[in-house]
Amino acid sequence: MILSLAAAAAMSGGGGGLNSSSFSLDPFDSSTSWSVGEDPSNSSSSSSSSSEPAGRTLTPDLRPATASAPRELNPWDVALCVAGTLISCENALVLAVLGHSPALRAPMFVLIGSLAAADLLAGLGLVLNFAFSYLADGRAPSLLSAGLLIAAFSASVLGVLAITVDRYLSLYNALTYHTERTVAFTYAAVALVWTACLALGLLPAFGWNCLGDESACSVCRPVTKANAVALAVAFLLVFALMTQLYLQICRIAFRHAQQIAVQHQFVAMSTTKGVSTLSAILCAFGACWLPFATYSIVADSSYPAAYTYAAALPAACCSAINPVVYAFRNPDIQKSLWMACCGCVPSSLSLRPRTSSDV
Repeated sequence: MILSLAAAAAMSGGGGGLNSSSFSLDPFDSSTSWSVGEDPSNSSSSSSSSSEPAGRTLTPDLRPATASAPRELNPWDVALCVAGTLISCENALVLAVLGHSPALRAPMFVLIGSLAAADLLAGLGLVLNFAFSYLADGRAPSLLSAGLLIAAFSASVLGVLAITVDRYLSLYNALTYHTERTVAFTYAAVALVWTACLALGLLPAFGWNCLGDESACSVCRPVTKANAVALAVAFLLVFALMTQLYLQICRIAFRHAQQIAVQHQFVAMSTTKGVSTLSAILCAFGACWLPFATYSIVADSSYPAAYTYAAALPAACCSAINPVVYAFRNPDIQKSLWMACCGCVPSSLSLRPRTSSDV
């Protein structure tokens, strides 16, 4: 969600350097006025003749630089860039499978596609932020990468929430779910989510940044401390809602298992497996995002950048886990992948019954 992640925080660590005015000084320009290092031997000639510039010397540390020195690679930045590349490849594969298979058009797959698109943008945002950090400098690249990361990760977190709500409704209204849940309604909900996330991504460019006041920066420059706290609190609310929905899903699954007496043993084992899977999904999501959300609330720009990287890298890796959890585990997507890669479907997969662990 939140969050412009630690790749954007690298911008705060690499801002030190010469003042921009020092790059405009030309030692060969006779009209340039120098106020340091005057050569005393030429002081008399300067007073006698105004047409000739007085001779001056510059100490080595004050000599104007003709080109900025290349920035040293930060291993944390490299790790985020590699993670972004992996995230982009995984989610591009998911989108390719969904687009190639006409059968995958149900509301559930629309939500999975939206989540994959958000994670794909998040991965590209991490790669672009790495490129901007080392190949470009200035206000525009910083705001662009920060806005892209905020929008992408916000859409990713809300996409996970939307899939959780869809799973809950599919169990709570099992008899009427397929008639009430239309593709058009799902597309409208996805459009609403993306509109809200894109609006969040535009906020840094419209003044929600600390470029004018470095003391107001959060751990993720150029996001301000107040805005970072607001986004972190919003994520905690989303996580609390997801936890409540997963508890309701487990309760409904156990109630359904108890109502089926003939297949009681089979369903009980299947339900136990499903509850374990859902618990693992929720714990993985919380382990990825909770450290970064909590750190964004308690820390500020004075904290070491290494702490920010250590908290943000797991949050970024959540976008690499999402395709495995929500796409590659799905039997229908697995069949499409087998057909696309091998032209056939294994018999063990085609005969596999759908259980609550697939929820």
